[in-house]
Amino acid sequence: MEKPKKQSLKNIGKNLTSTISVALVLLILGIVGSMAVATRNVTNSIKENLGFNLILTEEATEVQINTIKQRFNSAPYISSYDFMSAEEILRQEEIHLGADIVEMLGVNPYQPEFNIKVKADYANTDSLTKIVAPFEQMAEVAEVTVHAQMVDDINSNINTITIVLLAVAVALLLISFVLINNTVRLTIYSRRFILHTMRLVGATGSFIRRPIVISNVINGLIAGVLGILLLVGLRYYAATLEAGVKLALPWNDFTFIFIGMLIGGMIICGLASIFATNKYLRRKYDDMF
Repeated sequence: MEKPKKQSLKNIGKNLTSTISVALVLLILGIVGSMAVATRNVTNSIKENLGFNLILTEEATEVQINTIKQRFNSAPYISSYDFMSAEEILRQEEIHLGADIVEMLGVNPYQPEFNIKVKADYANTDSLTKIVAPFEQMAEVAEVTVHAQMVDDINSNINTITIVLLAVAVALLLISFVLINNTVRLTIYSRRFILHTMRLVGATGSFIRRPIVISNVINGLIAGVLGILLLVGLRYYAATLEAGVKLALPWNDFTFIFIGMLIGGMIICGLASIFATNKYLRRKYDDMF
């Protein structure tokens, strides 16, 4: 009775080790996924702070200003906009400089101004050029300022970061499959003689594979849950170190990451068990050693 008990404990230990190993690999994939989500959110936030400025003429009327506001309110490309009259800009600058500008210059040098921020999809030079073109033709608009170079530089940097993250994600996915495959193969390797015996007594390949695949798919699911719990813990810890993590990685963005970890764990473990089982089913007894 003692020997079966020891064997049972040994099998539990192997399964536990395998599950933890897979969970750690899935955690790495989860971290890469979180970095991709954070990069996307930060990128969109940066892009939606880009846009252009409309400086109006001193003769711009209240009706003309309201017409422009209505146009912005209905425009699909606008993320937000601010309007400041010449007097509001003057007060702001006087507070900033600590001086009476009108007394110094004898006139208010500022003009009414719109500061427009566009949605992330429109934060590129081509889109901004098309957006500002109609405003440049308006008599009440004195100047349109587009920070084209800044937009190009930011988009170029974002594209580079995206390519690097994608390359890292693909490399880690391949490495993860190899690591998980090796872990599953080791657990099946320890049962290779049992598989051979089952085949000798007439068990079909599908009959032998079915419980092994189901067991490993369940282990992959459990590993995915463990990986998710570890990732949640890391997210909480990171948020205590840097408040910006909450904005870059809101909980609702983790849904697809969690689903990916669960499905990824089950699929990779399932496929690895099929490949490993088939390998040992094809081997002769002398090749088992």
